[in-house]
Amino acid sequence: MKRVKLGGQGLVVSAEGLGCMGMSAFYGPSDEAENLATLARAIELGITFFDTAEIYGPFKNEQLLAKAFKGKRDKVLIATKVGSEVSDAGERGAVNGTPAYINKAIERSLRHLGTDYVDLYYLHRIDLKVQIEESIGALKRLVEAGKVRYIGVSEAAPETLRRAHKVHPLTALQTEYSLFERSPEINDVLKTVRELDIGFVSYSPLGRGFLTGRLQTSELGDGDFRKVMYPRLAPENIAHNQAIVERITAVAKSKGVTPGQIALAWTMMQGTVPIPGTRRIKYLEENAEAADVTLTPADLKSLDEAAPVGAAAGDRYVAAGMAALNH
Repeated sequence: MKRVKLGGQGLVVSAEGLGCMGMSAFYGPSDEAENLATLARAIELGITFFDTAEIYGPFKNEQLLAKAFKGKRDKVLIATKVGSEVSDAGERGAVNGTPAYINKAIERSLRHLGTDYVDLYYLHRIDLKVQIEESIGALKRLVEAGKVRYIGVSEAAPETLRRAHKVHPLTALQTEYSLFERSPEINDVLKTVRELDIGFVSYSPLGRGFLTGRLQTSELGDGDFRKVMYPRLAPENIAHNQAIVERITAVAKSKGVTPGQIALAWTMMQGTVPIPGTRRIKYLEENAEAADVTLTPADLKSLDEAAPVGAAAGDRYVAAGMAALNH
């Protein structure tokens, strides 16, 4: 797996990371032994960049990574997030970007992760009740204390990025970006991070599995949040969105790759680092091979025609989730 610079502050990561959320939350039950085997295989494949958050579980995902990376801390870069409040008992609350909560959360995350520092620490969502300068100031002090190496934000608007970056240079912005979700191209987010030399980490680069061409909504379990919180899989949108996947699949077949691989290669061609999530080794290996896929200008044109900006039907979250984005 090749390495790439993430932002302009010195962090170098694998060209593709691994989103670990689904191993512990939101996608239904999982098997710990399988998760640990998949994480071990990721390291073997040269993946160094692992994404988690305190709310994934809550806490369970960070604890899983602690078990997986014991004795291997020098081989991995851990990114975790703060800002969606969780009590010590695991009860979720509102967005909280206060310095007091950030200071509490980092100590808890370090304990759960079994480490004394985090490589990349994000604000998970922007707290509209707190000036962004206060939140970033707290993260800056964690860097100065050696508890965090680099900082970032998730789902932030261009003006917020600029204000935050003035307080302490941001290494990364994490936002949903894929052939299914191309809004960063038209809301100035991509333009802003490129101007400021902030890295872009693409979450859900496979459209929550839909871009693989394998997702069957009838097979989603009761614990899978996509059944109720992902409008793009709603009955009224599914046929329209399936047609997009079929067009992408046709381009992939012409390249001799899978639709998931071409979708991941596309995000890398845009200069971003995708963090596809999976619990299974066979899909991890398939995803990792996408880093070796080269797309020609003709391929990119075909993909633009197959999945133009705004093509997907339905929002990427239900109304409550959408309300927390791009602040």
